Amino acid sequence: MAELDLSSGMDEARGDIADLLGKEERKILTTGNAEIDKKIADGLPLGSLTLIEGENDTGKSVLTQQFIWGSMHNNLRVDLFSTELTTKSFLTQMESMSLDISDFFAWGYIRLFHCHLVEFKWTPDAMNDILERIITHVKFSNTDVAIIDSLTIFTEYTTNEAVLTFLTQAKNICDQGKTILITMHSYAFTDEVLTRVRSICDAHLLLMRKLMGDKYVMVLEVVKVRGARKTTGNLVSFEVHPGYGMKIIPVSVAKV
Repeated sequence: MAELDLSSGMDEARGDIADLLGKEERKILTTGNAEIDKKIADGLPLGSLTLIEGENDTGKSVLTQQFIWGSMHNNLRVDLFSTELTTKSFLTQMESMSLDISDFFAWGYIRLFHCHLVEFKWTPDAMNDILERIITHVKFSNTDVAIIDSLTIFTEYTTNEAVLTFLTQAKNICDQGKTILITMHSYAFTDEVLTRVRSICDAHLLLMRKLMGDKYVMVLEVVKVRGARKTTGNLVSFEVHPGYGMKIIPVSVAKV
């Protein structure tokens, strides 16, 4: 995974942006949407390992893309490891939610690594090698935030212990100051292993689909955020609108 060489002009611009940011603001990873941040304890503490869990079509990728948007506007570099999106589809999807990050992408503030090759024969050895490469890259790169979307495909071709080892290594990297977000489907593990996965992570965001009236909406539960400024346990209901992105729905729901 090759590093990108940024021009000195870009580094100077980055420094100018940093001067405009308050030190307090940089202590947390926000979504760039004040309404959403208010519901998730003002944001995720930098230097934390976050698990974003949910079933299919519950908004996991959408939420990570919102965090990417917040990262770009808080002068944080992001590396995205995607098992689904290509560069073109990623930029198109971000733009469709009114989160145009094409300039940041061109400047190298965000890099995408596509982890799912068509007609590639997955084996446990190949999968373990990719996990090791991701960890090594994140550890030694100049990125501030790393996002793995999603971990599920890796669980299908390797052992539980290999995945738990990967998460433990990720946690150690976070302890050194980097921030890592990992999305995963709830069905990827047994309840016993899933409990261990959740315990390793500093933050746990659970996404669900819930029927409200005659339509389904996404529901985000903030299960835990270690070191959060505010009380967690909030439930947030939202919809994803093309051309607008995530929109909070001001409807009270019972805790699932």
